This record gives sequence, structure tokens and C-alpha cells, in this order.
Amino acid sequence: MADIARIAGVSKATVSRALNRSVLVNQETRERIVALASSLNYTINIGAQNLRLKQNRTVGVVVPFDSETRQHLSDPFFLSMLGALADALTARGYDMLLSRIDAEQIDCAAQPFDTGRVIGIILIGQWRQHEQLNQLAARHVPIVVWGAQLPQQLYTTVGGDNVSGGMLATAHLIEQGRRRIAFFGDINLPEVAQRYRGYCNALAAHALAVDPQLRVSVSFIPEGGTQAVQELARRGVAYDAIFACSDLLAMTAINTLRDAGRHVPADVAVVGYDDIALAAYYHPALSTIRQPVRAAGEALVGALLELVDGRAVASAQLPTELIVRATAPLKELP
Repeated sequence: MADIARIAGVSKATVSRALNRSVLVNQETRERIVALASSLNYTINIGAQNLRLKQNRTVGVVVPFDSETRQHLSDPFFLSMLGALADALTARGYDMLLSRIDAEQIDCAAQPFDTGRVIGIILIGQWRQHEQLNQLAARHVPIVVWGAQLPQQLYTTVGGDNVSGGMLATAHLIEQGRRRIAFFGDINLPEVAQRYRGYCNALAAHALAVDPQLRVSVSFIPEGGTQAVQELARRGVAYDAIFACSDLLAMTAINTLRDAGRHVPADVAVVGYDDIALAAYYHPALSTIRQPVRAAGEALVGALLELVDGRAVASAQLPTELIVRATAPLKELP
């Protein structure tokens, strides 16, 4: 704006008024300044203007897209989290700006904040970008991440207790008499790694060995469950239960088992993760670990608004809960 004022021979205030179409600037001067600004590719950053005037009430919600996993925005867990965030923001009088970015370029998540369009960012998922997120926090981008707490973490996270969730799922299967429990999920993702730790802890607590042949690395896409069951068949390993790190993985695994003539839970008991709305209506109804999605929406929004106000915010870990349904029912008493 200072450059335009200097070239046009007017004050910065006159430039500002002209670009805002103020009648306080005569038409000829206004048109000259607008044309000059256009030639220099200059536009008013409305978001930054609102932020300066304390009028901006928009929060950015960013969902990364991982080209390797190809997890789509229509994933039921994403949709339930977006709904919880929208409810929490609306209740506080804020708008939500939703965007999708490449998971390999997490630093792009800050763009809506850098341009003044939003007051802060809520990011759904860490993926494998812990260091990039630390860099955003180091340059004071107000950002809160749905994800796991990790060592040397500079940014604020809100997440479910993944270790406890993994232990609850695995211990429940063991208590139902299952001893060969397969694990489906990509442990390169921080949350899944913690669920696997809980799985291993539960096995150790019951004096059962961890068999690497029972762990299958698959991404959070619907066909992942099919791929995992087929991989176990290729390996030729016996199993009587599955702990899948998402409900969609669990459901497609059950479909594949059914096609192969195996019965759930008689032959293979299954526990999923998330407790998406469809889990209770699936046939057979899916046993799963419930993520506290509604509480997560409230906590994520609350933490971000604290950061925006300049206050330090500790990361939060929310409790997970075992939901027992037909795919891994309680053992009947004799």
C-alpha cells in the first residue's frame, strides 16, 4: 500500500479508502489507484483487515490428503469429526473454513492463517509430519491437532487414549478365549502405533507372545480390510480374532471372511475402532472402541481459542471406551 501511495502521489489512507470504494475519494483518483493496484497484483486482504479490527470469527479446519493411503474426505470418521467441530464452533459464534491439503506438505495448513482468512487452524490428523507441525508451532501459528502426544512436541494435540484403546480391544478378545489375534493397521501413523503398543501390552499381560506374522500393515481405506485378510491367507497363518484400527477396516474384513466361508464371531471375532454411526447397524453389529468425537470437537475448539488469546494450552488425552456388540460378544456363562 505504501508503494502504491508513493507512485500515485497520495497518502496511504487515500489508497485504503480508494480500494475500499470510499466516496471520500473522487472517482478519477479512485479509478487511477484501483488500476495501479491491479497492475501491481495488489488486493486488500479482507481476512487480515478483519483480524486487525478484531472482526474475524472464522476458524480453519484442515484435513490432510495422504496420496499413499488415499483416505477420502467422505470417510465416516472424518465426517463425524467435522460435524462435532461445526457444532462446537457454531455454539461459540464462529464460522468454519474447511480445506484439504497434501499430507506431505503440512506446512501449507498455515496458509489460511498467514493470509488472515482465519484466526487459527484445527488439523485433523498428524500423519507422519511431526517435525513440520513443530515448525508451525515454533513460528507461533495457532494450531491444534487431533492426534497422539509425541516426544519433543511443541504443538498442542487433542486425542483419544490410543494405548488404552488398543489394550481394551485386545484384552476383550483374549477374555473371550481368543489366542491368535491379528492386528490391522499402519504403525507408521502415530495413533496406530500407540494402538499397537496397547495390543502388545495386552498380549504380554496375558502371557501371550507377539507374532509378527499376525500384524498386517494396511491404510485407512475401505479395501484395506480385504487386503489384510487376503494377506493373512497368503501367509498361511492361523487366527481366531482381528483387532482392526478402524471400523471400515473391520467391516470390509468381515465381508471378506464371509465370502471365504468363515463366520463372525464363531470362527473369527472382530473388534474395530472409532464407533462410527454405521457400526451399530452393521450386520453383525460391530464391537469397537469408541472415540470421544463430540468431546473432541469441544476440546479442539476450546484449545484453539485459548491459543488465539495468547494463552499456553496443554495437550489433552480423552478416554476411549469398549463397546461390545455381536462381532465379539461377551462369553456366555456355563
